[in-house]
Amino acid sequence: MNGGERSPQSNAPDRAAPHGGVPGTGSIEGPRSWRAAWLTLAILSVSFGSPLLIVVGLKPMQEALGTERSVLVLAGSLAWVGTGAGGILMGWLADRIGVRATVAIGACMIAGGLVLSSHGSLWALYVGHGLMLGLLGNGGVYPPLLIYVSRWFDRRRGTAIALISSGQYVAGVLWPTIFEAGISSWGWQAVMLAYAGVVLALILPATFLLKPAPLPPIEAPAASTARTAATTPQGRRLVAGLHPNLAQLLICIAGFCCCMPMAIPQAHLVAFCSDMGITPTRSATMLSIMLAAAFLARQAWGALADRIGGLRTIMAGSAFQAVTIAAFSFTQGEAGLFAVSAAFGLGFAGIIPSYAVTIRDLYASSEASWRIPLTLFTAMSGMAVGSWWAGLLYDHFGYYAPAFASGVAFNVANLLIVGFLIFRLSGPRRTFAWPKS
Repeated sequence: MNGGERSPQSNAPDRAAPHGGVPGTGSIEGPRSWRAAWLTLAILSVSFGSPLLIVVGLKPMQEALGTERSVLVLAGSLAWVGTGAGGILMGWLADRIGVRATVAIGACMIAGGLVLSSHGSLWALYVGHGLMLGLLGNGGVYPPLLIYVSRWFDRRRGTAIALISSGQYVAGVLWPTIFEAGISSWGWQAVMLAYAGVVLALILPATFLLKPAPLPPIEAPAASTARTAATTPQGRRLVAGLHPNLAQLLICIAGFCCCMPMAIPQAHLVAFCSDMGITPTRSATMLSIMLAAAFLARQAWGALADRIGGLRTIMAGSAFQAVTIAAFSFTQGEAGLFAVSAAFGLGFAGIIPSYAVTIRDLYASSEASWRIPLTLFTAMSGMAVGSWWAGLLYDHFGYYAPAFASGVAFNVANLLIVGFLIFRLSGPRRTFAWPKS
């Protein structure tokens, strides 16, 4: 069977019979798996550039529109919420029409959202970012591609998911300086229009290179599920001794609590540094340094997740993040902020991909198309609330220290939830008889 044929074993247009693996290993991984991962990284490096336009252009846009900072940040927040919510729909849709189609739709919507946002009014910015760039745009690109790549790997899934999720950081290294130069020369509206063309020109041709993902040799829950799940006498499978959906709920709450503080420096670093007298160019460079550090560290976090599992990797990354976000409140000099920004990038880099690894560790592959997007939705909602909340606190107090303090509090809540789940998985597991629905 070639890469473009539909598998007779599945109705999904982007799932093919097992191929491309290493003969004699029983693994689906092989050279084609890594080609799929690198292609996905390239696509996400372009699509994730779109939300950065508001981050880089926050102060010029505030001056041009004559509004409060939190009002503008809300548009970026809507893009994150939309990406997560859209992923639930698009992850389901990709199993029916194929990941090529959903990514193509997403690219067109991102471009359309940028064109609408460049209109120069708040309603256009909200609709363009929340509905088009987020819900139908990046929601049709990131979650479906994350599920797609997770199905190409069974041994080094954590490493692969970390690699493709680094598209956000490749975008963060590549685009902010370019955006800042363009905004200084031609204005933020012209840069939005130009980037809409870049998205279409680079992503649409790449969709033709996406090959059908292989089916696993045996359609069964992930191998680690046998170690982390039990069953009731009635045959109900438990996760960490809990009802599967209760465990999912706790994972989602944990994702919200860690992504809320994660968003504060990412969304406000340029404006924060500018308020301290650092030039816009140096501030944009600092954001690039943060995301470059995150890109480099994410590969190590992914390899760690392959060894110790997704939940323990979340615990380690979240603890690192809590320390570094607190450091922003006590750092004043430019050199110190560069160091703290890089350290923050090293810490938070592995958290989001590890949630996807956790879902694949604890649940069957067949449930990935809705459990992974649901987890991403709550995590990205945390990103949205974090960036908006920090802007609201800034508008009230006139400085960012209260926002950083609230971020630390949410981070501690995340550590408590994740620690509870780890205890349930590693300690004595209680079994409850849940009624069948």
